[in-house]
Amino acid sequence: METGTLLIELGGVLLVLTVGARVSGRYGLSPIPLYLLVGLLLGRGGLYPLLTADAFIAVGAQIGVVLLLLMLGLEYSPRELTTGLRAGGQFAAADLLLNFTPGFVAGLVLGWEPQAALVLGGVTYISSSGIAAKLIEDLGWLANAETPHVLSLLVAEDLVMALYLPLLSAVLAGGTVWTVTSSVVGAIAVAALTLGAAIRFGPAISRALQSTTKEGLILGILGLTLVVAGIAETLHISAAVGAFLVGIAVSGRIREDIRTLLQPMRDVFAAIFFVLFGLQVDPRNIPPVLAVALSLAVVTAGTKAVAVDWGLRRVGLGPKARRRATATLMSRGEFSIIIAEIGVAAGLSAAIGPVATAYVLVLAIAGPLFARFGTAR
Repeated sequence: METGTLLIELGGVLLVLTVGARVSGRYGLSPIPLYLLVGLLLGRGGLYPLLTADAFIAVGAQIGVVLLLLMLGLEYSPRELTTGLRAGGQFAAADLLLNFTPGFVAGLVLGWEPQAALVLGGVTYISSSGIAAKLIEDLGWLANAETPHVLSLLVAEDLVMALYLPLLSAVLAGGTVWTVTSSVVGAIAVAALTLGAAIRFGPAISRALQSTTKEGLILGILGLTLVVAGIAETLHISAAVGAFLVGIAVSGRIREDIRTLLQPMRDVFAAIFFVLFGLQVDPRNIPPVLAVALSLAVVTAGTKAVAVDWGLRRVGLGPKARRRATATLMSRGEFSIIIAEIGVAAGLSAAIGPVATAYVLVLAIAGPLFARFGTAR
């Protein structure tokens, strides 16, 4: 009976997600808010709490995180990463200062412990690469003058995450100054070694993964990614960062083949990840923190706009291009939820999950709407 219940519940979840994906696609919106809402409806305090499927969803969600970061890494070559970071260093620094600070300060003002404030700062800092990529593709902005600068900033934010995630993990584990420092140094060393290996041995790695069959290629890249992600997690660096670095290491024509083959699988498991996060948040806890989430959304939409306007004005781009870039980068999504999930799993303030969920819901809806209707003039 338990197996039957599992299959029925899992199938029901996927069917509901199908409806959400169709609705979001019809109106040109990100499906992330709808996936979160599905999780809220099926979790504690929801309309139909799941009985057995949550265990399967938890495993699927971990795979979803790994695939999200692998696909993100495939978007950039090592040279593009280093070039983008050097070219937009001041822009990236302004973005970090202006968008991390509101969340961190808000956490302290709310009376949360410093570790929880550190989590909330990460939630408000990083833009959604998934939503940004979808907007650029759907709206035909790939050839726009602002797009290379948008992508460079996303790269810089991803590199910041490569340092932030192990730092956060060490802090939440109650580590000493030495432990925290060694985690950060380790993350830098691993990132540097991976980038160096990718530049030097990328073609050889790609040839080793090459297969005459689609399933051989999928199995090879998934196996390598999961092994590296598992090793990274064992070293307290973060499975997400490990997967991201594997994506960077792959080069040549095989990158496009992998993107084409894995994108549907990534989308499915990413949807499961957002559902899992929603499952862990009791929707009855959201109304008390809704004002906080809305205030943070308004403030950080403004600080992201200030950072983007300043950065793109320095390179001579006009107001319309700056508005498009702001709209592209306004949404928070997958990484914000990943960061919040780390805080929830560590047993920090019970309000982190509801605040992050409401915050992401607001900006994941507002960003695409502003992109479509607020950038024409």
